[in-house]
Amino acid sequence: MTDYLLDGLKRTRADITGEIARCHARLAKLSKDLEHVDGVLAVIAPDFVAESVLPKIFVPPKSWSKRGEMSRAVLSILRVAKGPQSTREIAAQVVAQRGLEASGEILNIMTRRVGSVLRDKRDAGLVRCLEETGLWLQWEIVR
Repeated sequence: MTDYLLDGLKRTRADITGEIARCHARLAKLSKDLEHVDGVLAVIAPDFVAESVLPKIFVPPKSWSKRGEMSRAVLSILRVAKGPQSTREIAAQVVAQRGLEASGEILNIMTRRVGSVLRDKRDAGLVRCLEETGLWLQWEIVR
């Protein structure tokens, strides 16, 4: 067996065991925190049954996308736009492109995500915002 293969496998094993140790430490901290919360609940509400509270399960919203997909969508909207577009207008177009229901909640989530993409692209010099435009910033591609 070659030395570089053995070294690579040792590094991989060290990474995995380190991650397992971090997960065990995080689990121990969460268990201790849960004990403290249960203790406070027992003092405040003695007849409260802690098991009656179901664990919260994380379900990603339908508005999530794969890596880079949001940036590509925002930039393509700005490329074909006739003029500057507001963050909210771009978000509405992204919602329409994805076929999502244009509810207030989805539109607010998408507006925050589009704003984040636009700020990143502004820092990279790809887009710019126009000053003094009111409630929503107006964005355009830097040409």
